[in-house]
Amino acid sequence: MKQSPKPAVRSLKSHKSGKRYSGGALIMAACGGALVFGALSSAVFARASISADTFRQLDLFGEVFEQVHENYVSDPVDADLIKGAIDGMLDTLDPHSNYLSADDYKTMQEQTRGSFAGLGIQVIMENEGPDKGYLKIVAPIDDTPAQRAGIIAKDLIVKIDGEDVMGMSIDEAISKLKGKKGTKVDIAVVRDREKEPFDLTIVRDIVTVQSVVSRIEGDFGYVRIATFSEQADAGLEKALKKFDKEIPGGAKGLVLDLRSNPGGLLDQAVAISDQFLSGGEIVSTRGRRARDSMREMGTPGDKFNGKPIVVLINGGSASASEIVAGALQDRNRALLLGTQSFGKGSVQTVIPLQNGLQGALRLTTSKYFTPSGRSIQAMGIDPDIEMPVIYPGQEKVAERPSESDLPGALAAESDVSDATVEELESEKSVADADGKTGPAVEPVMCPFKEDGETPRDCQLERALEILADATAYKQALAHAGAARID
Repeated sequence: MKQSPKPAVRSLKSHKSGKRYSGGALIMAACGGALVFGALSSAVFARASISADTFRQLDLFGEVFEQVHENYVSDPVDADLIKGAIDGMLDTLDPHSNYLSADDYKTMQEQTRGSFAGLGIQVIMENEGPDKGYLKIVAPIDDTPAQRAGIIAKDLIVKIDGEDVMGMSIDEAISKLKGKKGTKVDIAVVRDREKEPFDLTIVRDIVTVQSVVSRIEGDFGYVRIATFSEQADAGLEKALKKFDKEIPGGAKGLVLDLRSNPGGLLDQAVAISDQFLSGGEIVSTRGRRARDSMREMGTPGDKFNGKPIVVLINGGSASASEIVAGALQDRNRALLLGTQSFGKGSVQTVIPLQNGLQGALRLTTSKYFTPSGRSIQAMGIDPDIEMPVIYPGQEKVAERPSESDLPGALAAESDVSDATVEELESEKSVADADGKTGPAVEPVMCPFKEDGETPRDCQLERALEILADATAYKQALAHAGAARID
């Protein structure tokens, strides 16, 4: 691996303030990758390091803009031309660098806060079938205006304030449902597809999306983190306290489910890792400049008192999820079970433009590394116990795209030769009789539960089996740690 500048060391205590300053930029860490909110002066772009040739190219852009503005067959919208130029410029970079309009920037802020003013429903818009083109309710969120109004799963919203949903994009429809707390929205709902829609008037309220769901599984705790919003660390701490209170003697172990978790706030990933670790490094970032490089350090004390942990990951576990999984794996604090994670190991800085009135620029500024120095970018985290699964109706393991499949993705970093990388990759797959490749581990067939409709969660069942045998868990953890050293 290339030698990088010695990173600044930052403890979790200082990190929890949520702010740090770097070269005039106010930065609050986030990830979703790993996002960093900042403010940069336009004077940054007036540096002497910009060559005369670059200024000639900018003059060329200005001339093209003027010609299009003056001579195109119809009057172009200048704002659209500028946005298209910005989008095109950022398209030449990696897939996580992009321009956010003012509305997109606001939506991103809502997602990271985990709260917004609206109805409290999870929706999809199907592209085919009889429900095509309408908002279909996946589920109402507990204790929200939608649930209190009687909205249920599979309902269709066909009109919003008298306007047909058909023809809207899902983003347009959702934006019409959102609004200020205390305001009303009229919707037309279809429940029985053979009957006419019925009307509902719902008063918007603040909706908090629960990023952490927990329950007790026998003598063990189960915690699923769906996203690393601002609520995640507090949600995990609340769950651990609940286990201490409701399980005699406290939970004997924990299953931490990070499957299909796309990421979220970096400070939340660090704080959650710190709950299970006692001091030491959690993650480091390395950028083009020394100021973009730092080490996130934990605080003394393991809040789970060293009890066994199994972390579930899959191809949908990305970014902040990989920070947590990588930290617990490198520090030999947990066993990882499932399939290889997504491989998003880059950090984005979000720079508001004109104080956010013109949106923001999301720009990749560094990569992050696990405590042992492993880069996750385009490589992902390999589980200690590989367990691909096949569910009813599937003939093979569902294929997921990974970071390395994205156009323009940053290359993986490695301190081994290309030949060695190829050898490592070959260990993850085996050739069948036709020369095709497949998982090195035979997939597990996961049948339905007794109801004949709900698939069993075989990975969770396996995790609980491992936790139930303390000796086997310790042996597996020791073996995994030794294998990583080898």
